[in-house]
Amino acid sequence: MPLNYYCVPTSLEYFASLVQSDDHFPLLEAAASLAQDEYPEFDVQQLLGDMDQLLARAKRRLPGDAPALLRLRTLNQFFFSDLGFGGNVNDYYDPENSYLNAVLRTRRGIPISLAVLWMELAQGLGLHVQGIGFPGHFMVKVLLPKGQVVLDPVCGQSLSREELLERLDPYKRRNGLADDCELPLGPFLDAATPREIIARMLRNLKEVHRAQQDWQRLIAVLDRLIVLLPKAWGERRDRGLAHAEQGSIAQAVVDLRAYLDHARSGPDIDLVANHLRALRSASG
Repeated sequence: MPLNYYCVPTSLEYFASLVQSDDHFPLLEAAASLAQDEYPEFDVQQLLGDMDQLLARAKRRLPGDAPALLRLRTLNQFFFSDLGFGGNVNDYYDPENSYLNAVLRTRRGIPISLAVLWMELAQGLGLHVQGIGFPGHFMVKVLLPKGQVVLDPVCGQSLSREELLERLDPYKRRNGLADDCELPLGPFLDAATPREIIARMLRNLKEVHRAQQDWQRLIAVLDRLIVLLPKAWGERRDRGLAHAEQGSIAQAVVDLRAYLDHARSGPDIDLVANHLRALRSASG
């Protein structure tokens, strides 16, 4: 009688199952699963259980009819003061800052990883919260009965309009805008979708690994980005270039060919085409 074998999905297949639809996108679970490339034995369900325990502790601090502002203040006291979460100012570009299991253990992370944990607790407390893909520093916003509050997820500080405009200064300099050019703030405060949040987390890791020329880890991140954003052809190009750096010429050719087939008007088309020809020539 033949044996029935249960095929355990790979970490990438598991990730793909989480992000296949925008309906009921499990943000915390998808974000936590990113650590599985670095920690293959990491149990995502254990992290979800740990967060449930933290939520239960936070709920015990509040009466059932607590108004939204009290829930927000209680959460910030619990998360930032009692638990001690904050930014890893000593090693901001450590990839561990993007792995939720490490952030939960060390209480140190970057704005977006802290925001994902904070938002999970906030939603569990009945707060209406959203992430904001603010340039250079991920933010969160809370919709309260008397208006909207924008918070820095590194410390819980609420930010005024003036402070938010000031934080746009680096963005203006990068884009060649004059210092006295006042940008409309509204578009920068739009809510980020769960898919956009995961993409930003992956791109943070992408830049860390690319700066370190860690091609194997970079390719693993790009594998996830391509699953998450199948039509982001620039990610396919970057994976092809990383494969080339690693010496995986056949895989590089496939990715670069796909990029050229779909990104017909990209500014680097000629450069990538020349690179592809060189790879084919080198491989015989």
